Amino acid sequence: MRIGITCYPTYGGSGAVATELGLELARRGHEIHLISYASPFRLRGFAENVYFHEVDLSGTYPLLEYFPYSLALAVKQEEVALRERLDILHVHYAIPHATAAFLAREMLRGRHDLKVVTTLHGTDITLVGQERSFYTVAKFSIERSDAVTAVSEYLREETQRAFLCEGCRIDVIPNFINPKEYYPSAEARCRSSLAPEGARVLMHISNFRPVKRVPDVVRVFAEVRKRVPSVLVLVGDGPERPQTEAEIERLGIAEHVRFLGKVDAVADLLRAADLFLLPSESESFGLGALEAMACGVPVVASRVGGIPEVVVDGETGILLPVGDVDAMAEAAVELLEPKRWQLASEAAVRHSRTFDEAKIVPLYEELYRQVLDL
Repeated sequence: MRIGITCYPTYGGSGAVATELGLELARRGHEIHLISYASPFRLRGFAENVYFHEVDLSGTYPLLEYFPYSLALAVKQEEVALRERLDILHVHYAIPHATAAFLAREMLRGRHDLKVVTTLHGTDITLVGQERSFYTVAKFSIERSDAVTAVSEYLREETQRAFLCEGCRIDVIPNFINPKEYYPSAEARCRSSLAPEGARVLMHISNFRPVKRVPDVVRVFAEVRKRVPSVLVLVGDGPERPQTEAEIERLGIAEHVRFLGKVDAVADLLRAADLFLLPSESESFGLGALEAMACGVPVVASRVGGIPEVVVDGETGILLPVGDVDAMAEAAVELLEPKRWQLASEAAVRHSRTFDEAKIVPLYEELYRQVLDL
């Protein structure tokens, strides 16, 4: 099949999953065309059967205060679909990608039959899509897609509730990991540069948006450090970084915190960690938690959204109410006890294999065949 994929190219779970999906589909012999305003951060170097098409953002329009990205994207989607004879245009995020795909499909009507598959990742539904300014266009774009998927049961139910479309079909296809990239190792190459001998490594990876509650990560770590020699490694960047840095200074733990900023490939870092912290206010899936578990790292996280579908409470980690810093710190100390950690680490690796790309990607292939009536 010839498949177009549109996603946000920047750091975040949706862009990572969309790109990894494209790469695995290409390895399975499909022709993949990535369409976005920049090369996705997980697209590292040349990959056979994978082509990138950049949306032109260079135009200036004196009458428009803001550049009409959705329209430019639709034009590029239409252009690529026609020239490359795409069978499927798989868009990740309803707003604006599914909306642009609908417009591209309409522009192609009578010249080329293009099917649109939309994957919902979370904030396109829980935040953006429910904004009054976007609600009707989000609902329209979902209902006019040829197929819709959600990354968790939670997100499917939330979509049906929020958009009053209980009768519309939404297939749940979870996020996935490549076990050849995410795996445990007793010889983490970068551990010695992150922590002194004998110290435990707590880690958090995100885009530092308010919903991630990164200052809570710092507060949990500060309590853990009172009882367990440890360092905190923060990977990523975003709007909450200044507040996070201020909280680190307030708690007097700056010498024990490592800010690494944005990192393309995080598997080696995760292999150096002992515990992954994810105290988010909302998560539709929790890809970071899954990647951590695949590397043998237990998780302490909030019991919200789709996280309970990923982290098995009491086995691969511990789930607690949002904002309960003291309980999360207690759970972290419990999980860092050597025997408890070993059991949780082994369980985390076993459970992560449920989300092996070899099991998940064929679900997308089958969906494509259904849409194309093959």
